[in-house]
This record gives sequence, C-alpha cells and structure tokens, in this order.
Amino acid sequence: MLDGGIKGMKIALVKEGFGHPNSEGNVDQKVREAAARLSALGATISEISIPYHLLAGALWLPIGVEGLTQTMMWGDGYGLSRSDLYVTSLMDFHRGWRHRANELSETTKLFTMFGTYIRECHGSRYYGKAMNITRCLIAAYDTALAEHDLLLMPTTPMKAQPMPAAGASREEYVQRALEMIANTAPFDISHHPAMAIPCAMSDGLPVSMMLIGKHWTSRQSIGQLMPSNKVEIGRSTEH
Repeated sequence: MLDGGIKGMKIALVKEGFGHPNSEGNVDQKVREAAARLSALGATISEISIPYHLLAGALWLPIGVEGLTQTMMWGDGYGLSRSDLYVTSLMDFHRGWRHRANELSETTKLFTMFGTYIRECHGSRYYGKAMNITRCLIAAYDTALAEHDLLLMPTTPMKAQPMPAAGASREEYVQRALEMIANTAPFDISHHPAMAIPCAMSDGLPVSMMLIGKHWTSRQSIGQLMPSNKVEIGRSTEH
C-alpha cells in the first residue's frame, strides 16, 4: 500500500489541536496547508471537535509524574509487576542516581520530588483516578476514528525553541521541557498510534504534522502516506 495513494481516505483536523495559548500561527497555518495538499491528493478533509483533547494534559500529569517517580526513579527503571526480562545489571547501574541526584536535570528533580510527595501524602489515588478518566479520553478519540481513517493536528504547537542558556532559571528549564507536549502527551496515555511527518519549513526550521490512527489497525491508513507521497506533502525532497 506504500504506492496505493490516499484517494477516498477520510482525515479529520482536530480543532483542539490548533490554537493553543503557545501555538505559533505559522505552524498552525503550515499544517493546515499540508492538510489541503492531502485533499488535493484525493483525501476527504473535515474539521471536527474533540473537547476531551484539551483535558488530556490534566490526565497525563499524575500518570506521567507518578509513573516516572515509581518506575524510573524508585523502581530503578523497571518497577514491579511486569513479566518482562529484568536486566539486573542495568537496574543496579540506574540505582546509582541516588548518589548523584544533584546532577539530575531540573525537570527530573522536580518530578521526582513532586511524585514522591504525592505518594507519601495521597498514595496512588490520583494516578488511579487519572487512569480511570483516561477511558473517557480514549472513547472520545475512538468515536472520532469510527468515522474517519486518521486524525490530523500539529505535532508540536511551535517550532524548535532555543536551548536554555547557561545559568538559565529553573522556570525556563521546565518551560522548555514541557511546552511542546500539548498534542503528543494525550496519545502517550491513550496509546493510539501516531506519526510525525515533516510537512513544511518556516524560518529555516521544520514544521511537523501528526497523524493519529485507530487501535489495532493495519498499517494501511498511515502507510498510504509514506514514503511516496512524502515529497508531495512537503512539496520538496528536502522535507
């Protein structure tokens, strides 16, 4: 299906994936232009609303913070209750962070302290509550995907930003680490397959659109766009 074309595919632009408070207007515009190019290639493009998409960040936070703390940090990179292979030498090595915690990144320090505080004061109830409500988020995406082959939105609200300079504030480090995940974090917890496709250039930097598919589907829907149509979407072999 890599050369099968996309004629007849139904692709939905998710309204809530555009226009975030920190979105760059030219990024939204370039992604919409890429959607128009898909339309010219034969896909049916429509815009839909999934309000739950804007709530996903609040669901991701306890799942991400508490999961990171319990699995990556206190769990030595593995956690418990898994049937995977446990590489004990790696676990022993990772355990060494306790002796060099001052060298951790600002975000890892913050998340570890925050996650530990939540666990000690509240247990895992907020993690459990977020996981339960995430079922509603998944259902919202599944409802949209029942009528469309793919969902479409910017991968990140903005182009690549400058790395914090030496001596930058903790606030700037944390902002840079988290400011780009508004559209990607929802699918970290819903587990819908998603793919980023560079679709344009702006100010010398790439702009990326994200395509989201159904759970447990074949590669056909996403695969039809790659790689033969990649040049046409980006309008240049550079992309």
